[in-house]
Amino acid sequence: MRKRVAIVGGGIAGLAAALKVRDLAPPETEIIVYEQSGVLGGKLRTGRLAGVRVERGAESFLMSAPTGGPSAAARLAARLGLPIVHPAAVPAAVAASAPPSGGPARHPAPGSRAEPPLSPLPAGTLMGIPRESPEVPTADPLLAPGADISVGDLVSARLGPEVVDRLVDPLLGGVYAGRASDLSLATTIPALAAAARSAHTLSEAVRAAQAASKRAPGTPVFGAVDGGMTQLVAAVAAACGARISLGLPVRELAPAATGWRLRLGPVPATQTDDVDAVVLAVPARAAARLLDGVDPIAAATVGRLDYASVALAGFALPPGTTLPVLSGFLVPPSRGTLVKAATFLTRKWTHLTGEDGPVIVRASLGRYGEEARLQPDDRTLLATAHAELAELIGAPLPEPAEAWVQRWGGGLPQYAPGHLDRVAAVRAAIAGRPSLALAGAAYDGVGIPACVASGEAAAETVCKTLED
Repeated sequence: MRKRVAIVGGGIAGLAAALKVRDLAPPETEIIVYEQSGVLGGKLRTGRLAGVRVERGAESFLMSAPTGGPSAAARLAARLGLPIVHPAAVPAAVAASAPPSGGPARHPAPGSRAEPPLSPLPAGTLMGIPRESPEVPTADPLLAPGADISVGDLVSARLGPEVVDRLVDPLLGGVYAGRASDLSLATTIPALAAAARSAHTLSEAVRAAQAASKRAPGTPVFGAVDGGMTQLVAAVAAACGARISLGLPVRELAPAATGWRLRLGPVPATQTDDVDAVVLAVPARAAARLLDGVDPIAAATVGRLDYASVALAGFALPPGTTLPVLSGFLVPPSRGTLVKAATFLTRKWTHLTGEDGPVIVRASLGRYGEEARLQPDDRTLLATAHAELAELIGAPLPEPAEAWVQRWGGGLPQYAPGHLDRVAAVRAAIAGRPSLALAGAAYDGVGIPACVASGEAAAETVCKTLED
């Protein structure tokens, strides 16, 4: 009989899983992708702003894998024949911190040189951690075998809290919208965690982690699909040959005689679908709800993963608007602004517009625990972001010709120390049901390459059961 595989979740992890199932499963296998919203792609979404393509979600991806060679996202784009563009060689910066007592920025003492509002990110750091610093070596390695610690706790203990505030928090916040003191070292900077298990200073660990990078010299760090990330979504969806089910949520997952039974639709869910294998590629809370009827303990562990809500504000400024010669900047949490990062898109991605086109700036708003600050309406958020951008840059900004807000409620998972052990425990708990696998950012890291690789690994797991 023809086998059937259900992919629950139509983000890039789920679509990558569907394509890998198509590669590995018998040709007659039916693949169904269930996406409860009305659109595929998850947080990959390309929009337009004043006639310019602007990403409303992930903007780019890493080109190289940590182990060497192209990343999973770069391989996927190459397989699909999608052209890749790379950002211009323009530096990024970090905004000045606020003093410990608060206030908009540090104020210089009389007669001293004023601190610039934006300072270039120092070269040679690893997620803001310097590779050279005066430290007293520890008697034992920085990190015991199998142990985990927050990035902030490690850096603060070795180099002081100011390094965390000035550099590490802005960089980690730009990726995860969280605080370094809350984020797992082993999950967010695995190469540094590995090096810290033998290093006796943090500088030594940073140098070892950087030396372990397999990226070929001269290889671009980041890339993006020319035409927008929506092109990647559409190409994967077409190539996987799956039946796409939009707007029909999966309410329940239960073991069946020959595989799994899915209950679909609005509450109460009366429609069912029987399949041989399932990949759950949905956020943690949705996965926990579906796992509850399979393994309540695993479900409870998955459900404890928390998320940060964020928003993006896009501004189309008049042609010729003067901005610092940067690709963008990051903001320390101590500054207290809603804006945590900004990208000068038309300078970073020179293919987007010509000299006479609008100047596009995209600001990232909100950090973990600040959900209430994102509650005001779009007009209020745009006004706040516009005013803060001017303050952070240190110069007035003209009013935009057009602007929008994209909200991502519960958009970024927060990996507390011990995350990898919890994920391993969940996967071990369901290992007795190899026709069920988990995929996505909830488990294996944020970023397009991590999500693609996670979906592909989940597909490999369930496809082994289709050979019987």
